Amino acid sequence: MVLDKATGEAEHELTILMPCLDEAETVGICVEKAVRFLTQNGISGEVIVADNGSTDGSQALATNAGARVVLVTDRGYGAALRGGIAAARSNYIIMGDADDSYDFSSLEGILERLRAGDDLVMGNRFAGGIGPGAMPFLHRYLGNPVLSFIGRLFYRNDIGDFHCGLRGFRTESIRALGLNSNGMEFASEMVVKSAMQGLRISDVPTTLRKDGRSRPPHLRTWRDGWRHLKFLLLHSPRWLFLIPGIALLTAGTMAMLTIASGLVLVGHIGLDIHTMAYAGTATLLGFQMVLFAVMTKVIGIRNGWLPNDSLFARWLARLTLERCLCVALALFAAGLGISLYAMTTWASADFGALDPRVTMRWVIPSTTLLALGGELFLAGFLLDALRLPNRNGDSK
Repeated sequence: MVLDKATGEAEHELTILMPCLDEAETVGICVEKAVRFLTQNGISGEVIVADNGSTDGSQALATNAGARVVLVTDRGYGAALRGGIAAARSNYIIMGDADDSYDFSSLEGILERLRAGDDLVMGNRFAGGIGPGAMPFLHRYLGNPVLSFIGRLFYRNDIGDFHCGLRGFRTESIRALGLNSNGMEFASEMVVKSAMQGLRISDVPTTLRKDGRSRPPHLRTWRDGWRHLKFLLLHSPRWLFLIPGIALLTAGTMAMLTIASGLVLVGHIGLDIHTMAYAGTATLLGFQMVLFAVMTKVIGIRNGWLPNDSLFARWLARLTLERCLCVALALFAAGLGISLYAMTTWASADFGALDPRVTMRWVIPSTTLLALGGELFLAGFLLDALRLPNRNGDSK
């Protein structure tokens, strides 16, 4: 934060921040509304337009309307906002698009929550109202609801509109998160990292109306939707790997154990060795996903894009290389033992033709155990390699 040299405090209470790329049709009116909000409410503040390389004269229009223009050379929605956040000289920032889809003359609800101590205050367009033509059909009824649901589920928060472009935040709280996305996924990164760090988050109703531009928006439905979804998944190894992995591992193991005793009838459907083979595959895949969850968590914490987790650290401390190797050898030995039993069955038939409905009930579990033992053996060494100190001598 840029501080006043005389008092050591922020120069303003509030910065209203707008990212801008070729918004000549609307940036002036947006800045005028924001300046009017500050003036009419007696708020010490300024308007910053973070320009991302406009070639249509947006910079001059923003300056003439009363904004301070900050030039950001790195391209992208997130890059522009990060540049604007770095330049702010205030306790709080309220950000919103410069396309006249949000009403910058009515920001009282967000500012009230910030003054009450919230770190991040999200606008909620679904609670406040979406005007005709303001949001494409797919965004309104599929993209935003689905991504918001995933965000609430994965990151344990009550935000109703995960991707609203109008939001306010405590400047130092958000700067401390180390946000680094350049693209549209910056919107997700802010909420995700705020939730993971335990910041105080709330939302307030806000309205969205059709923007005032004659050109198409910068947002690309499928490309940017995928980038948001990918970000949500990669920052939650619990939901990406661990929970589905445990489900597959449990279901596959239970199915194999059940079918091992003989044909299983479910109504008029018979489950036999072919189903058992698929169950073995599910067991292997589930086990690998659990290992991926552990590795991703270790890498994420080590590199700073996942927060420290004391419970995970205690559990990981018990997962030593030696213990992994002991369990791996036990699994391998069990698989080898079952394989030898299957071999004796074959030998008793003079190594001739066998009934697969009998032998495969031993072969499938044995190969599954052998593979599980091999995976855990190698994973134990990989996990120990991830514990090695980095260049700074840090071995988180």
